[in-house]
Amino acid sequence: MTGAAASMTGNLRAVLRPSVVISVAAVLAAALLGVALIFAMGVPVLDAVAAFVDGTVGTPYAIAASINRSIAFALVGIGFVIANRANLVNVGGEGQIAMGGIAATAVALYGHVDGLPAGLPFVIPLIAAAIAGMLWGSIAGVLKIKAGTNEVISTLLLSFIAVWLLYWCVQSPALLRKPMTNSATLPESLEIPDPTKLPLLTDDYSFPVHVGLPITIVIAIVAAIVLSKTVFGLQLRAVGFNPIAASRAGISYSRMVMISLATAGALGGLAGGFMLLGEQYVLKDGFSSGYGFDGLVAGLLARGSVVGVIAAALLFGFLRSGGINMEMVAGVPTALVMVIQGLIVVTLAGAAFFIGGRRT
Repeated sequence: MTGAAASMTGNLRAVLRPSVVISVAAVLAAALLGVALIFAMGVPVLDAVAAFVDGTVGTPYAIAASINRSIAFALVGIGFVIANRANLVNVGGEGQIAMGGIAATAVALYGHVDGLPAGLPFVIPLIAAAIAGMLWGSIAGVLKIKAGTNEVISTLLLSFIAVWLLYWCVQSPALLRKPMTNSATLPESLEIPDPTKLPLLTDDYSFPVHVGLPITIVIAIVAAIVLSKTVFGLQLRAVGFNPIAASRAGISYSRMVMISLATAGALGGLAGGFMLLGEQYVLKDGFSSGYGFDGLVAGLLARGSVVGVIAAALLFGFLRSGGINMEMVAGVPTALVMVIQGLIVVTLAGAAFFIGGRRT
């Protein structure tokens, strides 16, 4: 067998390995179940499917919107994988996104950054968003180290606190709510200045993918290398497998906990910054719309793989865009859209369990 033929055979085996085949089959099965539910509701299936496809890939704008949504999911998912490598479960992505959005808005509006040169008007708010998320994640780390608080509980409760802080910020004129000119003034911030908005990869506003995409790709590559090729990644794995043995080997458990949860928080905060500066431009209550929990699921389904996080994030990004359009055009209720997404999650999780069972 020639070298080229051997390479093609190896690539084919990689594509057709059981984990990939079972995962694809799980997604197809969930999609078929979703179609069956749409049919049972009496909604014309072809109209619903056409609306879904149009909302995902029907136009360049739809594709760009799906990709931009995937960016937030990917960042939260990568943070989950990093923390999970140390056997920590960060479920606080929603709160970290909220804190990142608050910080990015405050700096963009009142940090006097819009007149700065060389990209600093949007870079500084992004840094502020990452720092805010990092501090929010670090609180869970401190509670874990000092009080032994389970990080699942602390990150989840911190998310509730962050969501209410967001609500307070957009409701209070003393904080980030725009000046109230009449009783109809919406509870939201002022629109951020144009220089603080993320630049698009192209000047074509019909395809508004922003610079968050290449930044996220770089973060994903760095995270994959750090987790698989560096001493730090080995130390995280050691702490995750056996904290006592790792401590005896000179690896600080407290340090690993703090770094992993702070990093996960920073990525969640950065996701909030991207959402605010790259798409929404106005801070309002509920601006994250469950993005943190979708990112959490992307991290769970990735089974520790950064590449898997990217794949899951793209799946949920396009699914959410198609679901929104399917609701608006075909009249499919939001609840059914969430059920379809839940079916995909359940079938993929079941496929992951099946794959794990085969390997044991």
